[in-house]
Amino acid sequence: LRKTSLDEIPQLMNVLIGNMSLVGPRPEIPDVVEVYPEEYKQRLMVTPGITGLAQISGRGEIELGKTVYYDLTYIKNFSLWLDIKVLFKTFSSVFKSEGAF
Repeated sequence: LRKTSLDEIPQLMNVLIGNMSLVGPRPEIPDVVEVYPEEYKQRLMVTPGITGLAQISGRGEIELGKTVYYDLTYIKNFSLWLDIKVLFKTFSSVFKSEGAF
């Protein structure tokens, strides 16, 4: 399930009820948020998403600092067009099992 990202399907319910969006920074573990440096806290100001720039840029293969970089880049450059590009790249990455383990 993990390799094909099928384990993410239940999160669609969170999208439908408005707790998540399709595209955005992944939700963070509360214990990790407590030790966030101030500049990382921008990630908490947007609705978390099922997929995002970090997920299409390496999925599980990138470290936290790079994940935050991608998330902050997404927030600064947010647009409908960017969301569409991320969604298309997500489908491509999942289909090819890129970065999955």
